[in-house]
Amino acid sequence: MSYSSKSPWLIHYDGSSCNGCDIEVLDSMMPLYDVERFGIINTGNPKHADIFLITGAINHQNVNVVKHIYEQMLEPKVVVACGICACTGGVFKEAYNVIGGADKAIPVDVYAPGCAVRPETIIDAVLKAVKILDEKAAKMGASEKNR
Repeated sequence: MSYSSKSPWLIHYDGSSCNGCDIEVLDSMMPLYDVERFGIINTGNPKHADIFLITGAINHQNVNVVKHIYEQMLEPKVVVACGICACTGGVFKEAYNVIGGADKAIPVDVYAPGCAVRPETIIDAVLKAVKILDEKAAKMGASEKNR
């Protein structure tokens, strides 16, 4: 088990957002908000990521991509839905091609609503995700000891 709560890695995927939430995600990584002060590192490789941060609604074109990224991530892993579109489908949920929020494709652990979601909300959600990762890692460790 390679997960460490001191340096969780995050992968960000834009489902089909207006880019408002993506700008806020990037803002949360910049010096003003600096999510990296908590040891969080942004990666582009799902096999290295502990936290899957997704923005935008899930539609018929990206549902398989979202599932594929999630399946490539090693356990323990946590999903954070950022923005109202990732949480519920948002203003696009009645569109013909939109399935809904991220939880229509993969299990979501933390919801960070907002349109666009604020960097402070994103950081709070990521820190909640780190706590959930710790819990999942502890459960995995306990189940491995019981074998």
